[in-house]
Amino acid sequence: MKINVKVLGTGCSSCHKLYKDITEVISELKIDANLEKIENIEQIMAYSIMGLPALVVNEKVKFYGKSPNKEELKKYLTSDIEPDNQCSCCCDCTK
Repeated sequence: MKINVKVLGTGCSSCHKLYKDITEVISELKIDANLEKIENIEQIMAYSIMGLPALVVNEKVKFYGKSPNKEELKKYLTSDIEPDNQCSCCCDCTK
């Protein structure tokens, strides 16, 4: 399952670090992801966040206003990935 990941930030050092770290985590975990860096303030404001940098996964804001470590980033990314043996319905059945 491909996930969409956006790093929101206007270009500060924390924003650059988050983008670098999330790129490394995606690579380490071999996640199939579309990664996008959003620096346009109007696009950032559409997410109604109160601080930068921010991480958006599949259009859900995972955090803003902080720079988590790589272990935390791994949790943010993998929480939206379905295990291969799970269906996408509301129950716990397998394919």
